[in-house]
Amino acid sequence: MRSERAPLLLRIGTIGGLVFLHFPLLLIILYAFTTEDASFTFPPPGLTTEWIGVLFARRDFWAALQLSLGVAFISTIIALVLGTVTALALYRSRFFGRDAISLVIILPISLPGIVTGIALRSAINIVGLDFSLWTIIIGHATFCVVTVYNNVIARLRRTSHSQLEASMDLGATAWQTFRYVVLPNIATALLAGGMLAFALSFDEVIVTTFTAGQQQTLPIWIFSQLTRPRDRPVTNVAAIFVIAVTLIPILLAYRFTRDTSTN
Repeated sequence: MRSERAPLLLRIGTIGGLVFLHFPLLLIILYAFTTEDASFTFPPPGLTTEWIGVLFARRDFWAALQLSLGVAFISTIIALVLGTVTALALYRSRFFGRDAISLVIILPISLPGIVTGIALRSAINIVGLDFSLWTIIIGHATFCVVTVYNNVIARLRRTSHSQLEASMDLGATAWQTFRYVVLPNIATALLAGGMLAFALSFDEVIVTTFTAGQQQTLPIWIFSQLTRPRDRPVTNVAAIFVIAVTLIPILLAYRFTRDTSTN
């Protein structure tokens, strides 16, 4: 079949939008490899890779990276469990207020991050918890659950009820039906939701600011380095690391969901 090309103005607008979104990222990559004297000049007169070694020699960077990876991993596990269970419960049940509960579940990711952060900090203070690794995880899990829930509930809506009914009619228990029928159908949705949750948690700043206390995740560490102009190239290298760690799961999640939607 012959496919029509998009109008010229539409193509120009699309290219302009992509340039507008990604040009700042290209500048970060460029200035991560410039000499110190060229941090605020364009075009940079010289390029160097020394800042990578400087960054890797800093213990505070590795501590922040370890904390971010740990928080993202645990938050993703919590999100996979809670998001999947919630999606299954709301999908299979019909009761008054079901839509309202679904709205409440997705609300944390819909609200501005500062509102969620203030609410979480107030709740943590009321409960009397000390700000630590676990308060960061609680904060991140609130929006990570949403990404898993949205992926799983969307996949369940495309799953035929006849498969579940056939499994139960053949004598399978609820666990066997979930293991052999439901889980294979939602496997890629779980994988995509988990990757998105990990990426969102790894580079989150606003909610972390309100729930971290004295802890510093990698994005918070990068934010704190912005007040030190002489360390700007090192900060840019760390930013490239964050971009890479978050971009790869997002691309993989897109590929899994795209392949499923086209089948």
